[in-house]
Amino acid sequence: MFDFQKIAEQRILEAIERGELDGLPGAGSPIAYEDESRIPEDLRMAYKILKNANCVPPEVSELKEIRQAEDLLEHVKDEQEKYRLVKRLNFRIMKINMLKNRRADFEIPQHYCEKLADKLQKKAE
Repeated sequence: MFDFQKIAEQRILEAIERGELDGLPGAGSPIAYEDESRIPEDLRMAYKILKNANCVPPEVSELKEIRQAEDLLEHVKDEQEKYRLVKRLNFRIMKINMLKNRRADFEIPQHYCEKLADKLQKKAE
């Protein structure tokens, strides 16, 4: 890894000398680091990869759906629509409770596999 770092540092210095790094957006501004203190150190790299691939845990997307259903429920006047929303809300709550009780599995989400396959296909062409 040391050789790789040496090469990278050399190329950065050459780019600075040529002026290729002058006037970049955010130059001179402090770097905004994410707070990763709640993520175990051994999972941080995997977390970043999944986050960059727009993969979120199912619990997060379900909680978002629950909040949206609750907001809609507050503003709906029609009784049939309220009933439909309550059923939807109950289903979402049941689903998130089931997700909490399941064991941790390391199954790769299907949409992530599809994105990865598309990228590899484009590189191959």
